Amino acid sequence: MSPSKLMHSAAMRVLLLVAAVLGAPAVGFAQTATVNSGDTAWMLTATALVLFMTIPGLALFYGGLVRKKNIVSTLMQCFVITCVVAVLWVVVGYSIAFGNGSPYFGDFSHIMLSNIKMNDVTGTIPTTVFVMYQMTFAIITPALIIGSFVERIKFSGMLVFIALWSLLVYAPVAHMVWHADGFLMKMGVLDFAGGAVVHINAGVAGLVACIMLGKRKEFPLNQDLFTPSNITYTMVGASMLWVGWFGFNAGSALTAGSLAGQAMLNTQIAAAAAALTWMAAEWIQRGKPSLVGISCGAVAGLVAITPAAGFVNVGGALFIGLIAGPLCLIGGTYLKHALGYDDSLDVVGVHGIGGLVGALLAGVFATTEVGGHAGLLEGNTGQFMVQLIGAAAVAGYCALVTVAILMFTKMTVGLRVSPKEEDTGLDLSTHGEKIA
Repeated sequence: MSPSKLMHSAAMRVLLLVAAVLGAPAVGFAQTATVNSGDTAWMLTATALVLFMTIPGLALFYGGLVRKKNIVSTLMQCFVITCVVAVLWVVVGYSIAFGNGSPYFGDFSHIMLSNIKMNDVTGTIPTTVFVMYQMTFAIITPALIIGSFVERIKFSGMLVFIALWSLLVYAPVAHMVWHADGFLMKMGVLDFAGGAVVHINAGVAGLVACIMLGKRKEFPLNQDLFTPSNITYTMVGASMLWVGWFGFNAGSALTAGSLAGQAMLNTQIAAAAAALTWMAAEWIQRGKPSLVGISCGAVAGLVAITPAAGFVNVGGALFIGLIAGPLCLIGGTYLKHALGYDDSLDVVGVHGIGGLVGALLAGVFATTEVGGHAGLLEGNTGQFMVQLIGAAAVAGYCALVTVAILMFTKMTVGLRVSPKEEDTGLDLSTHGEKIA
């Protein structure tokens, strides 16, 4: 070998040794992750769609369901939660959810998004886009909870509760389920877009909150007083939620590929099927199909397909929707009245039960063709039990910590408005504004 070739060979060995010691790839021997412009464009769109679900989607959906004297208050709660959680997410929430840490809790390595640079890549998209996308999930989850206690909670108490809940419940649960080292992820729990992280979490917190706050005045003796004030708002809000949910579910593929397409198709079919079965069940129950009912049914289907959207085929999605509609109706009517809690806007019935139904049925209908995981129908009998254990773990953790947060909030700023403020309505008594 010539002297020049010997020198070149020695130099390459030195470079490889240095690279190995430093843990860095040697130039020419490894590829750095690159951004895919198509995936990034889709994820930017999906992020906007999920934010659209909270403001104005959820705000209008909930605003139309409350009494006229509390519409402004309900809209305000959704709007301020968007602001509060966005700030908390970049300060510390993202680090808790997606920092390495332990199997149960992230770390504080990304406080104020430290150690995250503009050109960093997660998968095939910029890490900043991933942070923003996950932020929209962190926003809508606590916003869902307010439906259980609207018309009677103090604004200051709501702010304290939501801030603490987003950091002590939502972020750790997201870490357990979605982080590669999370204990529920390692257990094999399937949760494509948030059946446990978002909906079971919100449903359980809503149940705890409405029980601890107590019932609204006159409830349940004069339930006619609590009829929705603006059905148009509710239908428009439900429609916005439906469209935004494509970002929620199809966006969770994190790419603009075939998995996103399957998740979007599954989302559409499940929502439509649940809307129809809710309508049919209500028609039998009340003798008339209602616009509020079919709107809530569509949302129930969207909730139920969320954990399974990227794991089932269209047949599974259809059955999940058909099953979720009547079960969520039962949860929002018979179950609520049988147990005697005042869940104002049926957060427990729609999100709690819908999320549980979807999480369990993901373990039944999952197919290796779609998401690479077999469910009960493909012979994997253990997946259903894994889903049940995962749902129970999330529900138990959420319930315990939510109780503690509510007790702390009650002892500090208080939870419930005065009877006089409740009679006046929170629009005027809290915000000094009202719908003309």
